[in-house]
Amino acid sequence: MEFSSKLLERAVNEMSQLPGIGKRTALRLVLHLLRQPKEQTTGLSEALLNMRNEVKFCKSCHNISDVSLCEICASASRNKSIICVVEDVRDVMAIENTSSFKGLYHVLGGKISPMDGVGPHDLNIETLVAKVKQGDVKELIFALSSTMEGDTTNFYIYKQIQDYKVVTSTIARGISVGDELEYADEITLGRSIVNRIPFESALKL
Repeated sequence: MEFSSKLLERAVNEMSQLPGIGKRTALRLVLHLLRQPKEQTTGLSEALLNMRNEVKFCKSCHNISDVSLCEICASASRNKSIICVVEDVRDVMAIENTSSFKGLYHVLGGKISPMDGVGPHDLNIETLVAKVKQGDVKELIFALSSTMEGDTTNFYIYKQIQDYKVVTSTIARGISVGDELEYADEITLGRSIVNRIPFESALKL
């Protein structure tokens, strides 16, 4: 792809590094921004810079937040004895959109995947186990995707906390095996949370 401007080429190259954005799509987006009023493009760039420089991760659940303790963890209306374990912040958003869960979350930041070089110590598992050890958690809901990596991660955490008095459950298999939570429709995902099953039962399936 030939460019008449080095500035345009750099902008396209940077844009094309985003997931699912090829060079042609990146060019179309950059040219669209170029045609917009300067204030709009400036607003976008400032929003991205502010997000990158100022966004925080909740000290309790590791969800993205503007402050040290996210709104969900700080809310007095949430059931703090139930924790839903998810892979990343997109899963928190997906479950919150169902309005079916009123507990807290714990964002692992990924799944155990030896093929990708991701082990238990690369994830936020130690802080989850520490919460269970404190004794305030009554139930853990495993809401990771129904993949081999998701099931491996669930089982690893289960082994770490099985000696403590905490109920472990997993979302019902309304979510097809191999599916990611963020792509599930809200009704199916909501029912999967409400109709969760004991994790020990899931091991026998």
